Amino acid sequence: MNKKLTKIFKNPINGAIHWSDIEKLLIKINGLKMIEGKGSKVAFYKGDCELIIHRPHPSKEALRYRIKAVREFLIDIKEV
Repeated sequence: MNKKLTKIFKNPINGAIHWSDIEKLLIKINGLKMIEGKGSKVAFYKGDCELIIHRPHPSKEALRYRIKAVREFLIDIKEV
């Protein structure tokens, strides 16, 4: 598993991961679509799975609830 994935799945959840690192990881997934929304909103889709989330601002860290949502999305798309 690469370092970014290890950080995302580490317990307890690390809320200090930079969102840009997570976004780069998600963009590299084959078949994943990313759609920019209004303001800081961004959506990721693969098959029937979706992650709709707001990018963090003004800070760069993803915070725990975003990390949890990304974890769940990655688990869901693994099953697709």
